[in-house]
Amino acid sequence: MMVPAALLLLGALTAVLAPRLLARAQWPEREPVVALWVWQCVVAATLLCLALSMLLSAAAAWQAVRGRLFAAAPHGVADAYGLGAEGGTWAAGTALALACGGLWTGAMLAREVLRARARRRARGAELLVRAPLLPGEDPAAARLVVLEGPRPEAWWQPGAAPRLVVTTAALGRLKGSQLDAVLAHEQGHVAARHDWLLHCSRALAQGFGQVPVFAAFEAEMHRLVELAADDVASRRYGRLTVALALVGLNEDRGVFGPCGPEEAHVPQRVRRLLSAPPRLSPARRLRLAALAALVPAVPLLVAFVPGLSALA
Repeated sequence: MMVPAALLLLGALTAVLAPRLLARAQWPEREPVVALWVWQCVVAATLLCLALSMLLSAAAAWQAVRGRLFAAAPHGVADAYGLGAEGGTWAAGTALALACGGLWTGAMLAREVLRARARRRARGAELLVRAPLLPGEDPAAARLVVLEGPRPEAWWQPGAAPRLVVTTAALGRLKGSQLDAVLAHEQGHVAARHDWLLHCSRALAQGFGQVPVFAAFEAEMHRLVELAADDVASRRYGRLTVALALVGLNEDRGVFGPCGPEEAHVPQRVRRLLSAPPRLSPARRLRLAALAALVPAVPLLVAFVPGLSALA
């Protein structure tokens, strides 16, 4: 029973220490795409620790599970894990608790995806009412829809014919290539499938908001996906153009004065675009990505060491 306990301890340490270490780092703002990858690897490692601990705990508690888990393993591998009957009660409780946690996470993710789809359908229906298709108009031909509105707003409407929706107030604010920059920003979100990152992070935070790594994961995903999309747009249209587009869309909302934490990211994005912090070197980006990819390998190594030792 040492391996399931070690995996639980490793998962707890990762959940507590990783957010603190990443919060102290200065490079994520310069390399948001790499930071997104690092966060995904950290969360994957935490979940992998819990999943492997659940599996081995179930094997320790129930002979049927142990038989199936080690059915194809050579002789002596199962004995190397010490999954005896002496820890049956503790192992059964641990396995059931972790299984319930996994089911709850799946339920939260399903609820989040269904709610997002419902919001998207409702917004699409509202869009058809406010901007109906004209006779003979091809819905896939137009990438831009203009709505009458007093507030400067722009958003990407996904679907069979995805398009950028802007209000007339936004058109009055966005000059030159700023509208193209907004379109490139939204397309950057779509191309990188940022919506799934947000769904997963929100589901984990709603299900287990007291776990530091999941709470920080949600907060950082909202910030980093915006920084990554800003970089996509700025590479095509320049940092100043993207910054001016952000100011034009948000200056009437009071976000550039005293505001809550949910709006504070907009002035931070503008300052980042105007200050143009230098990117990390390609070699350092590669090292960070490679080190992050090794993080989920640690629980796998812990789980397989007894079996590999028995084989040796």
